[in-house]
Amino acid sequence: MTGNTHVVVIGGGYAGIMAANRLTQRDDVTVTLINPRPSFVERIRLHQLVGGTDDAVVEYGDLLAEGIRLVVDTVTLIDAAARTVRPAAGEPLGYDYLVYAVGSGSAGPSVPGAAEFAYPAASLEQAQRLRSVLDATPETALVTVVGGGPLGIETAAELAELGRTVTLVCGGQLGPYLHPWGRRSVAKGLSKLGVTVIDGPGANVTTVKRDAVQLSDGRELPSRVTIWTAGFGVPDLAVRSGLRTDALGRLLTDETLTSVDDDHIVAAGDSAAPSGLPLRMSCQAALPLGSHAADTVLSRIAGQQPANFSKGIAAMCVSLGRRAGVFQLAHRDDTAMWLHLTGRLGAKVKEAACKSPITQLADEARKPGSHTWPVKDAKRQQRLQAKHGGALAPR
Repeated sequence: MTGNTHVVVIGGGYAGIMAANRLTQRDDVTVTLINPRPSFVERIRLHQLVGGTDDAVVEYGDLLAEGIRLVVDTVTLIDAAARTVRPAAGEPLGYDYLVYAVGSGSAGPSVPGAAEFAYPAASLEQAQRLRSVLDATPETALVTVVGGGPLGIETAAELAELGRTVTLVCGGQLGPYLHPWGRRSVAKGLSKLGVTVIDGPGANVTTVKRDAVQLSDGRELPSRVTIWTAGFGVPDLAVRSGLRTDALGRLLTDETLTSVDDDHIVAAGDSAAPSGLPLRMSCQAALPLGSHAADTVLSRIAGQQPANFSKGIAAMCVSLGRRAGVFQLAHRDDTAMWLHLTGRLGAKVKEAACKSPITQLADEARKPGSHTWPVKDAKRQQRLQAKHGGALAPR
């Protein structure tokens, strides 16, 4: 390809920023980043926003490489045939390559009453709204957190540490990703904070009322504020644009992260489903996915065959308030191992892990192409073989 190449990146989260910064390695590439907010959101700190200990926002000026154009808008449609995107407020914008990094959020709850009476906390605006609700609610009011994953655990712990009376309803198992030993450490930490944990059979919420939640075993728990952290969902932009996705709406790609429908569209982060086998939702996955997506685009610009993605995730961090945490180590195929760190050491490692993505993004902005990720997924090819009889062929 000769002349200037224009790459549009949709989504300014961990994956989108990493991809945008890395693309600036070439002087003949111009990058436009489209994001609905003027600032970067640290999603891994949203529970702190709810608890009032962090605003979970970093200015893009501290993270974006020089020359990247930031458009604050929401893309409503991708016209792959015309290679244009349609922003909600602006004129259609053309591209030579598109990086699809729209991220994820909580799934819209189908439980009766949840949409009316429960407060989600998976986005900046949702967490800010919840923070306002809690500020206006007496500290003695009963709080119920629905969802036993990291956001639910961390939100429950954060509020309990502030003196709130909190019940965590897991809808099954507490911390399902964790190794049983790590799960016991999390349960112990929550108990120390006074959080009541309801898990196991009968722990699914069937109805949310204005002042209570009802469980599948018939129990009804009083709840002045019900917080909903269960479920996973992605924006439906790819579906609306006629691009193939997995069952949850993640853009289906090959192992180079290229859309199975179009060589000029590459996906990264939570909204990508390489070979229908997506990585676990995390900033740990988002950074190498964003880096690899940029490398795929740069390879195609150079007329070279992009490499297959081979990176993995090595841990999960769970904070238990500001003074304790659990750092769960994992095997290179992203299965939890027995080894984990707890208590104050766990909290320190967790905080270091929260700071690290910001440092990595800023470093890539200053020196595009410098980002590396040491963890390899040793068993991905085996899982692909089991799922498909082999990886999807590169395009």
